[in-house]
Amino acid sequence: MGVEKITKSDKEWKEQLSPEEYKVTRKKGTERAFTGKYHDCKEQGTYHCICCGSPLFTSETKYDSGTGWPSFWEPVASDSVETKSDFSIFFMPRTEVVCSRCDAHLGHVFNDGPRPTGKRYCLNSAALTLVQSDDES
Repeated sequence: MGVEKITKSDKEWKEQLSPEEYKVTRKKGTERAFTGKYHDCKEQGTYHCICCGSPLFTSETKYDSGTGWPSFWEPVASDSVETKSDFSIFFMPRTEVVCSRCDAHLGHVFNDGPRPTGKRYCLNSAALTLVQSDDES
C-alpha cells in the first residue's frame, strides 16, 4: 500500500515553516541540545510532523535519553518514518530519520536505546508538533 507522498517546492516550504523549522526539516539542520521545546516535555499525546501533520511518535514511547533532544524508542507505526544512511560527518556515519510522507528531516536513530527495541530516535523539536491526548478525537 505505502504512504502517499507530499511534495512541495522550496518556496512553498519556506512560506509554511518558520526559518528554524525550514532549516531543520528541509536542509537537515540540527537544533542545539537542550533548546527545543519538546526535549523535556512531559505532556501526553502524539508527536506529528511539523511539515505535513503525519503522526510519528507517541508520548508513551518518549523517554529521557539525557542527550538534550526528544528521544523515542519506537515510531507510532512501522511506515511512519524512513531511515537513510547519513555520511554528512565523514568520520561518523549515522542513520537519518525522515518523515515517510514528506521526507522532512527529523533527526537520527541510534542502537543505544531502551528495551524493547533498543532504538533511540533522537529528534529535533523543530520538526515536531505535539497534539495532546485530550485534543485527539
